[in-house]
Amino acid sequence: MHPDFLTVGEVARLVGVSVRTLHHYESVGLLAPSQRSTSGYRLYSADDIDRLHTILVYRALEFPLEKIQQILVSGTAPIEELISQRDLLQEKQEHLQSVLDSVQTMIEVNTMKKTMSAADRAKASHAQYRDEAEAAYGSTDAYQQSAQRVAGFTDQDWTRVSDRMDAFEQACARALAERVTPGSDEANKLAEEHLSLMQDYFDCSYNQQVLIGMTYVSDPRFTAHYDQRAAGLAAWISAAINANAVIHGVDIDTPVWQ
Repeated sequence: MHPDFLTVGEVARLVGVSVRTLHHYESVGLLAPSQRSTSGYRLYSADDIDRLHTILVYRALEFPLEKIQQILVSGTAPIEELISQRDLLQEKQEHLQSVLDSVQTMIEVNTMKKTMSAADRAKASHAQYRDEAEAAYGSTDAYQQSAQRVAGFTDQDWTRVSDRMDAFEQACARALAERVTPGSDEANKLAEEHLSLMQDYFDCSYNQQVLIGMTYVSDPRFTAHYDQRAAGLAAWISAAINANAVIHGVDIDTPVWQ
């Protein structure tokens, strides 16, 4: 075998694709081996492998084979499309990093739960988002009121808050499993219980409750927390909050923090 060429099996192992894929690329005219041995075996050069790497990059970007072939023939990369794909990949990367951070937080919290009291768990959960809440709402009356109330919490208060929240989440998970519809009497009662839970911290309005509920589906950390208990629970709680708020005159399409 010529030392400067690789067989189809060697290329497949080197690049991480199947032999069948290489055969398919050849059949559609995308990647033909530069030579064949005297026995008829396909032989790929370094240039062939470079071309294969290029093909695989475009395939990872979900370009169709016909489009890739046009690019290779023209020798011109579609800059606008590449920029668009790059931006999408960056968004996916940021989303996955956020999810990864959420999973890590869940691991840490679940590990701590084995040794922490209910009061300590509630304190740790509150502290986890304190800096973000201050950055977003630090200038509002609601944040100042919450800070004052929390400062006066005893361990008994923290335990009460933790137990109430756990009972609420369990009740919502049961409602979801039983296909309780947001807007029904049972779902509305749970939405009112959620409002009461928020009012442990500050005088939460229905408008503010809706905005809080929105974070359950927009922030992967909250979504992961609720969906760990039951898949789809975060979205169900948010929908139940919205349906109940409509009854109380809230425009859920344009809620305001008031």
